[in-house]
Amino acid sequence: MNCKAKIIGTGSYLPEKILTNRDLEQLVETSDEWIVSRTGMKERRIAGDSEFTSSMGAQAARRAIQDAGLTAEDIDYILVATLTPDYIFPSTACLIQKEIGAKQAAGVDIQAACTGYLYTLSMAKALVEAGMYKNVLVIASEKLSSITNYKDRSTCILFGDGAS
Repeated sequence: MNCKAKIIGTGSYLPEKILTNRDLEQLVETSDEWIVSRTGMKERRIAGDSEFTSSMGAQAARRAIQDAGLTAEDIDYILVATLTPDYIFPSTACLIQKEIGAKQAAGVDIQAACTGYLYTLSMAKALVEAGMYKNVLVIASEKLSSITNYKDRSTCILFGDGAS
């Protein structure tokens, strides 16, 4: 089988709560100008208490599946890049699989920080082009606000929550 992998749909999810640079000025010694000059960031999204890595990932997954013109039953494999899983076990991929109704899909989590999305995308490409799976769902989802130290200026300015 000589099948070329391709991206056929995309989706994303961002929580409603916004944490601005002005908000961060109240937490640590920083300024909007300092943050923007180093990161280009003006704001980041923060998940609510009832939003989790899996629920944000499931929202993004549903949108990607719809954009691709597929159904959850068409998904063969789910790869999730995350450093902030809901639990160690079961995997976030399994939680998303159940939430979206991808009853036939296998799934695993990959923990590789910022490069996790690139690794999962590479793995999906390899799985499709090897003929092992037809429709691989790649999700990057993080709830980094749950582990961010908002007293550490060097990191708290960088991290937010969301999924794609």
